[in-house]
Amino acid sequence: MAIAASSNYLSGAIWPLILADILAGQGWRAAYLVLAVTAVVVMLPLSLLLRAGVPEAARAEAEHAATLRARATSFSPRSLTILLSIAGIGCCVAMSMPQVHIVAFCTDLGYGPAVGAEMLSLMLLGGVASRLVSGALADWLGGVWTLLIGSSLQWLALMLYLPTTGLTPLYIVSLVFGLSQGGIVPSYAIIVREYLPPRIAGERVGLVLMSTVAGMAIGGWLSGWIYDLTGSYQWAFLNGIGFNTVNIAIMLLILSRSRLSGRTAEAA
Repeated sequence: MAIAASSNYLSGAIWPLILADILAGQGWRAAYLVLAVTAVVVMLPLSLLLRAGVPEAARAEAEHAATLRARATSFSPRSLTILLSIAGIGCCVAMSMPQVHIVAFCTDLGYGPAVGAEMLSLMLLGGVASRLVSGALADWLGGVWTLLIGSSLQWLALMLYLPTTGLTPLYIVSLVFGLSQGGIVPSYAIIVREYLPPRIAGERVGLVLMSTVAGMAIGGWLSGWIYDLTGSYQWAFLNGIGFNTVNIAIMLLILSRSRLSGRTAEAA
């Protein structure tokens, strides 16, 4: 899961550097056009390769493994899905603040958009390492603990942005942020598979991950609106910290109401 999810962060580290000259010379519309054409030309043919069905033996083995790793909670599947969706919005509103606005933030500080693009690349490259480490951590601790650790580190990184204005410290904080938040979103899929029956896991993974996308969209807009209102990104960072706190609280709540299922205990 972590290895597959690292690819979009790897592309996020590469694309800003590729598009920097296009942004500077032809503007954001040309950069978006390049991304759109690339997505159609590359992603659609590759998606056809995923149409092959999973062999029945492999499917049965995967379902058996999910059963052995099952965890139980006093929340109903619907309640757990709602909680995870709220948590997804919370963590991604926070996550979107640096990811969406780091270029504008650097421009405000007088460093220019090219420096912001470099920081974004560094941030997302750190996310690749974070996702790989988080995947190994999830095998050991489970999805909720992995998400809680990542979310707590993301909260700390957002706090570090508040007093930071120097160029070198901003590069360091951006790397720390990238290393903190990369494993958060893939952990939701792991949590769903650990807590919910396999027959509904696919639907619930889609719903929860859709909430994280909504959080990124809301967070990017909300941070910009706060900046327009206050003339500063300080309150936008504080807004992200507040949403991140909600995410941490929900993970702690799920942990407090969780236990290994009987099936897992018997298997152990």
